[in-house]
Amino acid sequence: MSRIDLLPGAGPVLTLRQALYRAGRDYHGGITKLAFDMGLEVDTLQKKLHHNEERRWPTPDELEEIIQLTGDPRLLDALVRPATAVWYRPDAVPATNEALRAVAKLLEESGEFVGSLHEGAADKVWTASEVLILEQRGMDVIRQVLAIMAGARESMEDEAHG
Repeated sequence: MSRIDLLPGAGPVLTLRQALYRAGRDYHGGITKLAFDMGLEVDTLQKKLHHNEERRWPTPDELEEIIQLTGDPRLLDALVRPATAVWYRPDAVPATNEALRAVAKLLEESGEFVGSLHEGAADKVWTASEVLILEQRGMDVIRQVLAIMAGARESMEDEAHG
């Protein structure tokens, strides 16, 4: 496997092809380990995950297994973005003051980012990159708030049944 990163400097919003490449490359042990865990030949998987390969794609079953094994949030984002949907991994976060402050900080940072886009809003001309980043920030906030809500519910249910 090449140790050269063929997708340097990719931003926070990736295409499905780029996200597949990153998920495989960043898997613990890389594409070689992922191929072993999937029972595929390394060369076959490398070709299917290469970000410039147009002819070879993972089969639906392979894609499902890649998602299951890597759990890569960039891959999940790339899969649901075309449907303008938000995915959520039910990892409850304790509803503590620190967690709530973290959400407040994330909201503040997102607010600053949105404020910096005032030119796009003023002339009603938004670039694709501005919209993608805005959507990504919104999804991050939603996921974090849902995690804290799940943590609060879990805590409440533990007290009621404990």
